Amino acid sequence: MAKIRRAIVSVSDKTGIVDFVKALSSMGVEIISTGGTYKVLKEAGIPVAEVSEVTGFPEMLEGRVKTLHPKIHAGILARRDVKEHMAAIEEKGIKPIDMVVINLYPFKQTVLKEGVTFDEIVENIDIGGPSMIRAAAKNYKDVAVVTKTKQYDGIVSELKEKGELSIETLQGLMTEAFLETANYDSMISSQMFKRFGKGYPDSFPIPSEKVEDMRYGENPNQSAAFYRDPFTPGTTVAKAEQLHGKQLSYNNILDLDKALDICMDFEKPTAVVMKHTNPCGLASADTIDEAFLTAYNVDPLSAFGCVICLNRNCTVATATEISQHFVEAVICPDYEEGAVEIMEAKKNIRLLRTGMPICPAEKFREYKVKKIQGGMLVQSDEDVAIDPANLKVVTNRAPTQEEIHSLLFAWKLAKHVTSNAVVYVRGERAVGIGAGQMSRVDSAKIATMKANEPTEGCVMASDAFFPFRDGVDEAAAAGVTAIIQPGGSIRDQEVIDAANEHNMAMVFTGCRVFRHG
Repeated sequence: MAKIRRAIVSVSDKTGIVDFVKALSSMGVEIISTGGTYKVLKEAGIPVAEVSEVTGFPEMLEGRVKTLHPKIHAGILARRDVKEHMAAIEEKGIKPIDMVVINLYPFKQTVLKEGVTFDEIVENIDIGGPSMIRAAAKNYKDVAVVTKTKQYDGIVSELKEKGELSIETLQGLMTEAFLETANYDSMISSQMFKRFGKGYPDSFPIPSEKVEDMRYGENPNQSAAFYRDPFTPGTTVAKAEQLHGKQLSYNNILDLDKALDICMDFEKPTAVVMKHTNPCGLASADTIDEAFLTAYNVDPLSAFGCVICLNRNCTVATATEISQHFVEAVICPDYEEGAVEIMEAKKNIRLLRTGMPICPAEKFREYKVKKIQGGMLVQSDEDVAIDPANLKVVTNRAPTQEEIHSLLFAWKLAKHVTSNAVVYVRGERAVGIGAGQMSRVDSAKIATMKANEPTEGCVMASDAFFPFRDGVDEAAAAGVTAIIQPGGSIRDQEVIDAANEHNMAMVFTGCRVFRHG
């Protein structure tokens, strides 16, 4: 339990601070403050002492040094249950500080400010604030550390009711404080690493801020929360605005993220129909209406309960079509007048607006992180552009220009399908998609089976090499005329021979785009 007799207050975000400190002062708490916070409290008529009055030392170095003083830190760190501590501060004329109210320099806001300089960013790295927070958090049994405006009301209520703060409250405040400084340091280190780091650092900083608690995770028995990286530029699901529908689910967000990722590979009007992190439809066309209809009809059975991404504004015509089906969520740059109203008739459909273009220029490639039990995997998000001129023709027959065009489209699709990935494409639309199988030939069989139209004349893309010729034989039986794949198998010649036997064209990219899941 902690009685609060003396508090130091220094906040960048001054929301609610006057009312909070007034309440503390009315309960007899002595207030110490600094700089701009001191001025605000003084103008509000609150009795307050400036830090320099306590330390006997003026602020210096343009405010860089003000609270870094033994009369502050000893007052925070002294353990009340250790006689030697209390005797030591009494000997030096230092009074205990029982509450530290701090929120930090706006580092994130500074980084995100348009036209900001690196010197401005550095100047907004707080030093004294984290030091006081950590000191108070370390001495949590005796010192309340308040780092968020949302904590104010609860603290005031508890002090008014009980006259002190419980150990459970102090533990909660301490935990929040260390999370706050950890994330603050993570934001700083991530920014410095982006600018000056090389390779992979000895520890990997991941700045985050919570968007919301979720209803549940992948399954109802799992709890979950949604976090975003405040520094990721470009178009993202985390920054999209929800216009309609119930709260996004954990699985909705995974599907929306993947659908958006795919759509951002294409310049032409393109629609993606996503189901369980795999596309079940993809098409580009001259209009978004045509693209959506074509994409949805690739596999309408699997599309039940899907997520849709459009890289153009959703038109009234497309909204009308979407409203005829069970769709979990739609994400697009924006909606034509009347389009949202049409889909709102389905009360549970989630409608999201990015407010930014969905195109390659807005795609930001950042490190991909996957948490495993007891560790974490981090990898770069490389996208090796395939130059048609550099495709290696390995068969007797070279692909036609029309086939090359379709092969490149198929390659863009295959890299987004869970391996072993095999996709059939005609023109600029998917025809059959085989995903997530333990053998590549089974993926080829599934791509044939899932096709909603004849596969004769299609091209095929495989995300990794064919370990045996059976996948090529299966494609030939489906009427596939050309194949794009990385190459690199010890049985490449066997696979090439199979393609030649079927008079198929085959090209190697030299680049694997395997996605483990």
